Amino acid sequence: MKDVVISMHSIHGLDEDEQQILDFTTDGIYFRDGDTACFSYIESDVTGLEGTRTSVIIMPDHVVVDRDGSVTSRMVFREGEKNTFPYDTPFGMAMLGVKTRRINQSFNDRGGKLEVDYIVDMEHVLVERNKIELSVREQRGM
Repeated sequence: MKDVVISMHSIHGLDEDEQQILDFTTDGIYFRDGDTACFSYIESDVTGLEGTRTSVIIMPDHVVVDRDGSVTSRMVFREGEKNTFPYDTPFGMAMLGVKTRRINQSFNDRGGKLEVDYIVDMEHVLVERNKIELSVREQRGM
């Protein structure tokens, strides 16, 4: 397990005129076992999920994002497929769906990059398109 710096750039919105962009960097942990890479971090108020641990598991053919804390969910991203899951918040639970358009990932023992392009629906109503780019890199001399 390694201490890492995780940087995220995300674009949310259905059309270019109403897109929201979020950039943030945080500390986390990372490990790799064969073809599987995993990193984890604690969300902050910047993401709106303060008090939630997010764990991202990257496998050759899909990505799993587990959230536990103030928000609980398990999202599975597999190119060309839709995954439906319960999204539990302090305000209640809703059924969300993610249809994965594209996944691009490259990881080694020191970290790597992940890009996911997907569409979100809530109770079968289109909510937004998201594009997320994450990079994971080892922390340098403390």
